[in-house]
Amino acid sequence: MDSRRLLRTSATALAAAGLILSGCSGGSDAAASRTTSAPPAAAPSASSKALAKYYGQKLKWRDCGVATFQCATLRAPLDYAKPDAGDIDLAVSRVRATGPGKRLGSLLVNPGGPGGSAVGYLQGYAGIGYPAPVRARYDMVAVDPRGVARSEPVECLTGPQMDAYTQVDQTPDDTAEINALGAAFKDFAAGCEKKSGKILPHVSTVETARDMDILRAVLGDEKLNYVGASYGTFLGATYAELFPARVGRLVLDGAMDPSLPALDLNRDQTAGFETSFRAFAADCVGRPDCPLGTESVEAAGKALKKFFRDVDAEPVPTGESRPLGESLATTGVIAAMYDEGAWPQLREALTQAMGGEGSGLLALADSYYEREADGTYANLMFANAAVNCLDLPPAYTGPADVEKAVPSFEKASPIFGEGLAWAALNCTSWPIPATGRPHRITAEGAAPILVVGTTRDPATPYKWAVSLADQLSSGTLLTYEGDGHTAYGRGSDCIDTAINTYLLEGTPPTEGKRCS
Repeated sequence: MDSRRLLRTSATALAAAGLILSGCSGGSDAAASRTTSAPPAAAPSASSKALAKYYGQKLKWRDCGVATFQCATLRAPLDYAKPDAGDIDLAVSRVRATGPGKRLGSLLVNPGGPGGSAVGYLQGYAGIGYPAPVRARYDMVAVDPRGVARSEPVECLTGPQMDAYTQVDQTPDDTAEINALGAAFKDFAAGCEKKSGKILPHVSTVETARDMDILRAVLGDEKLNYVGASYGTFLGATYAELFPARVGRLVLDGAMDPSLPALDLNRDQTAGFETSFRAFAADCVGRPDCPLGTESVEAAGKALKKFFRDVDAEPVPTGESRPLGESLATTGVIAAMYDEGAWPQLREALTQAMGGEGSGLLALADSYYEREADGTYANLMFANAAVNCLDLPPAYTGPADVEKAVPSFEKASPIFGEGLAWAALNCTSWPIPATGRPHRITAEGAAPILVVGTTRDPATPYKWAVSLADQLSSGTLLTYEGDGHTAYGRGSDCIDTAINTYLLEGTPPTEGKRCS
């Protein structure tokens, strides 16, 4: 599979998946916390004296060093509660509308994460790969969210420290391994606080949505036009909640459900990976070279589970200093669940690993973590944890809560359940209290918003899209019956035509429209 395609897919998917594997998802298991929490406070008025300098700034566009793209720096208040207390610099990029046809304004894009670089996504895919009619009519624009990539990135661990962190056993067998996992999460959080303590309290989704409104105004647009994928749907929905009258054409693809606490989000997503694996297994067992056998989907699942147990007991060599243990092997398999185009690569990697050579699965895991060949990491996982742990309260208070939750996770996924249950422990040690709470988003008064869901999406289960479309007062659901994470630009003419029509004409598809 093309490595750039995998990067695009997994960066988008991390919007949800990263919160399980290495980031953190907030939330509480208490039923009372599910939908009763208050929404964010009303957004500061754009006309307020303290914010006027931000809304009135002029961007200084310059050459990016990437053909046809321009770059600029947007200033925003570090702390919206104290807008006179200092700025944060946010990286912005655009490519101008190519024509023909009347320009419709700017189209902001976000690939998810949280932690995915929107600027990288624009320059590497959206600005050159979105449908030509859309690029003809819109200036394609991206801003790296605060704490991400080029926008004062959150930093936590060195490359060698991240190597060690990604290998920690996430299916602990005894007290010593439970303690080791807890210590790894604590060290990760402490590293973030030490290296990024100033910005760490100010990377919430609410603050990023407010940054987007400043950018909208500075670009000269009366309303925000936006395509957000995965976590980007939560960001878009939050913007609609804060600024319903400024909503233009919003596409929320691979939707998250803002009403759910962390424990439910993580458990639902675990079930999503199980659904995706079963689709992969059904394809695999029909091939004579399937490394998981040719008997049945159930037998394939048992074979993968046995493989994970085997490499937990005795990691497989990879040709470098990092052997393939259970944690990296699981991450490699999950990375390939985001896009069915990665299934051939996964079959080959599993065949190799089961034969004693783990470099293929290691490469998949590295692509997920955005680890470079020189051992350095992008800040994807650091920002992922920082945003998720700020947006919602932690899923657990400690290991005893995890042990109680494991059976329900294993019911959701016999293969991935135990590891993903323990992975959700990471926000428990976070040094900054969460500022967000789960709640329904209605965005009363907003223009029509298009919510897109994929029936076998591993990272943002389809039922989340159904729920978000139902919550939004102007939400319309568009369904893709298929595999993989998100739907736009993944090969369905039906999906692409419906979304393009909405973006170009403002007309959403008929409610209940389904595509394959």
